[in-house]
Amino acid sequence: MDKKKIAVPLVCHGHSRPVVDLFYSPITADGFFLISASKDSSPMLRNGETGDWIGTFEGHKGAVWSCCLDTNALRAASASADFSAKVWDALTGDELHSFEHKHIVRACAFSEDTQRLLTGGLEKILRLFDLNRTDAPPTEIDKSPGSIRTAAWLHSDQTILSSCTDLGGVRLWDVRSGEIIQILETKSPVTSAEVSQDGRYITTADGSTVKFWDANHFGLVKSYNMPCTVESASLEPKFGNKFVAGGEDMWVRIFDFHTGEEIGCNKGHHGPVHCVRFSPGGESYASGSEDGTIRIWQTGPVTVEDNESSASIEVSGKISAVVNDAARKVEGFHISTDGKTEKVEPAAES
Repeated sequence: MDKKKIAVPLVCHGHSRPVVDLFYSPITADGFFLISASKDSSPMLRNGETGDWIGTFEGHKGAVWSCCLDTNALRAASASADFSAKVWDALTGDELHSFEHKHIVRACAFSEDTQRLLTGGLEKILRLFDLNRTDAPPTEIDKSPGSIRTAAWLHSDQTILSSCTDLGGVRLWDVRSGEIIQILETKSPVTSAEVSQDGRYITTADGSTVKFWDANHFGLVKSYNMPCTVESASLEPKFGNKFVAGGEDMWVRIFDFHTGEEIGCNKGHHGPVHCVRFSPGGESYASGSEDGTIRIWQTGPVTVEDNESSASIEVSGKISAVVNDAARKVEGFHISTDGKTEKVEPAAES
């Protein structure tokens, strides 16, 4: 009888409420980093390769819906239900500035040149804050037809995309004029919108569909129906030959980009998957769930036979070389004992 091969993720504990957003930094001289947003109000920073906890950003008084790091991973930003978006020093964990809003903030994104912060939320207004002049009033684009769910930059910060909580479609805005230049039509509200690392594609998840759009000419390139309602999707950044999607059935699935064929299914979360993101080199991807955990899955064949009790030991021996340099960089950060990465033995597929 053949033995089943199952994937062994790194399981990152620490959040006490659902994980609703994940963001990987680009690769820096110190490696790459992963920041997570949770309804527990405390974004967490981790080593992107090992999942090891580095620190927690403390200061929000409501659920954090979105988080991001700037290009150099020197600053973090978070968008919260406490009517604020905060910018943090990613090395010390200190709050650098809090941008107050009049309603819940659902999305935030640093510009590519790191000079501006984009926010959006229930006010239906996209705001562009100048990070060199934090006291100056932001530029406002107030023509969104609904509450803003996602927001991102593209075209070297000349264009912004946004989606709405209760309306279908992705709207592309010209930053200078504040006008809509294109609408990417979808039947359901877009819950995830990602611009590919090379700037070629926009990946969207709406309802039970994952779509890929040409980021320059805005045509629909691929559209695939998923086995369930999906909340998030991410395109592999290095080769662009596969994508990952997660949603309400608690499984994290991998698909072939060219055919839409399912080529892998990872089980382990105990609640709906709210966010999936590929690491910047494509060697792994992370999923955040209603169950409060982050799981980091290897893209390659890091699998074990399901009756091997030593599975977690093999993985920890291979992957758990802690990047102490990254930890040293954040001396003085908020340290606690409940945010460590844990390697667990996988449950067999049911």
